[in-house]
Amino acid sequence: MVLEVALIDVHPGEEDAFAAAYQAGRPILAGTPGCLSVRMTRGVESPSRFVLLVEWESVEAHLENFRATDRFHQWRGHIGKFFATPPLVEHFLDVPDKA
Repeated sequence: MVLEVALIDVHPGEEDAFAAAYQAGRPILAGTPGCLSVRMTRGVESPSRFVLLVEWESVEAHLENFRATDRFHQWRGHIGKFFATPPLVEHFLDVPDKA
């Protein structure tokens, strides 16, 4: 499992519209083969900052099944106009627990 973390800053005053656009576009992302879960969080101290957390089967599932397809363009069509800056997107792996 790979965790995609996207830090998204939206234009101040457009937070509620962004959240609504996310809800409208979420099924596009969540229905992607290899997508295990999708969660959006909103900053308390910085309410114009959102963090998107997506669990993927692999980095390849994200890149090949989503980013390289029309799904990505549909998703971006919902939320992209609200971005104050391009999102910062990175992938993460769990650190194994030692018994």
